[in-house]
Amino acid sequence: MSVRRGPVSGVGTALAAATAVALAATLAGPATAAPAGGDHGATRAAMDAAVKDGVPGVALQAKDAHGTWKATSGVGSLKTGKPRSADDRYRVGSITKTFVSTVLLQLEAEGRLSLDDTVDKWLPGVVHGHGHDGRKITVRQLLNHTSGIFNYTADDTFGRTYFLKDGFFKHRYDTKTPKQLVGIAMSHKPLFAPGTSWSYSNTNYVLAGMVIKSVTGHSYATEIRHRIIEPLHLSATSLPGTRVTVPQPSSRAYSKLAETTTGPTYDVTKLNPSLASSAGEVISDSADLNRFYSALLRGKLLPKKQLKEMKTTIRIEGSANRYGLGIADITLSCGTHLWGHDGGIHGSSSAAATTPDGRHSLAFNFNGDWSGDAGAVIEAEFCGTE
Repeated sequence: MSVRRGPVSGVGTALAAATAVALAATLAGPATAAPAGGDHGATRAAMDAAVKDGVPGVALQAKDAHGTWKATSGVGSLKTGKPRSADDRYRVGSITKTFVSTVLLQLEAEGRLSLDDTVDKWLPGVVHGHGHDGRKITVRQLLNHTSGIFNYTADDTFGRTYFLKDGFFKHRYDTKTPKQLVGIAMSHKPLFAPGTSWSYSNTNYVLAGMVIKSVTGHSYATEIRHRIIEPLHLSATSLPGTRVTVPQPSSRAYSKLAETTTGPTYDVTKLNPSLASSAGEVISDSADLNRFYSALLRGKLLPKKQLKEMKTTIRIEGSANRYGLGIADITLSCGTHLWGHDGGIHGSSSAAATTPDGRHSLAFNFNGDWSGDAGAVIEAEFCGTE
């Protein structure tokens, strides 16, 4: 991913490979793994390849009919050489969007809102300016990225302030409110008329989080905790708000903080995640993500009607994959069909994918944001090819 693209890498490439650029491969040892009944040799090889391409380290868990397989490759700290842990917690970036969408669909199932409600109904006057009009955009269009609303993380000033070295180290602890983030988007023209095209925009999910608060009277974080984290016992999953640290166990997170993938590498572990808000705030681990997506696809979080809504997809231009309501529909080279999402935030690139029956799940994290082929890891796990 490119850090200039924003705190959430998005699914414009739908879990495809990031740019592969080599670092010092001597920092990485071979992948280590706990025993499992299934053969994950191809996955292990893909993890090692990512580290050779420059990723400091990989933390991964897969769950299938044979049980849970945990594996790591590379290091969690470039300074000490300490290896990663398969139980690492990490910032999941855009994977947050599936949590937010699930809450809104639960609210629809309860009759508290409709996906066809206008944004202006719940957030009067918020989406306004330079051609944006919340009276013509629906909640559904926020969730499937057909609103046309400008992506605030694509704003040049925001990018220089938070994604490049000088700005990041000066502003890494800034607190940004959802209203401020939306205001950045409103200073630009829309990308297209609502419903006429598709374009990934983090602003859509900042607004979705604001809608949750308007409907329930509680923050999106409170609703996610109450409706998803607590019922599923996701003990490693949290919404940090403005907390700048990642709970232990965790590894360091690294970035180039530049528009290129070369040059110095910086430790960016500590930051105020309010800049990602409900588009990318969540911290989790691979076991929790597997449990969440498996439960979601098996109908444990949504009634059939709402799960069908979530899985009603829009074509992603230039890709064989499609996007639903906060979840991507992915078809691999071997024909295997998956649902999931990827996510990126400074120093952290993650992916989670699950078969339609929820019985085979994979989640993993790279603790670097400039290299590594996430798509190859997914292909290896589900297609079994090195």
